[in-house]
Amino acid sequence: MMLAFRRKVRLETERLTLRPPIHSDYTPWSLLRRESQEFLTPWEPSWAPDHLTRKAFTNRVYWASRSIGSGTALPMFVIRRDDQALMGAITLDNIRRGPAQAGTLGYWVGERYTRQGYMSETIAAMVHYAFEHMGLSRLEAACLPENVASRGLLEQSGFKYEGVAQSYLQINGRWRTHVLYAALRIDRRGRTDIG
Repeated sequence: MMLAFRRKVRLETERLTLRPPIHSDYTPWSLLRRESQEFLTPWEPSWAPDHLTRKAFTNRVYWASRSIGSGTALPMFVIRRDDQALMGAITLDNIRRGPAQAGTLGYWVGERYTRQGYMSETIAAMVHYAFEHMGLSRLEAACLPENVASRGLLEQSGFKYEGVAQSYLQINGRWRTHVLYAALRIDRRGRTDIG
């Protein structure tokens, strides 16, 4: 089943709204990124010198719109519904159709919003949407081996460890090895039909 996703995607969970970034998100996004910079730096690619500028954010909004329209990515901001606080983001990227029907999940959360279950709620919504509405069969995610919080989050979210990728991404200016995880729409790993 190959279902396209709509241009105006909006996902609702118990506490959150996931939606594409819009131009008016610039101020809360830049403030959250700036205040969380030290927390995020060990886990992310190095920020470009203009990372926090309005122009760079405008380009991010246009990229999000084009990616959703072309079906290559689904970048979503995570908004807490009760006060409309922007808490982080999740992106389903590198969407591959044809025989693969797969995509890669990436996410971040502002430091003040960690350890409150927001990102597990976010991942659950994105996984459900990817499998049930987009018709994907496989979601992949990678993180640094020492990122215990992210590994636990992925495992709690139904992703299973699949191995190691040497020099997978440049993180904080260095090529870093990552551990690889995947979630399958129909997951038979570890099960047999032997009765």
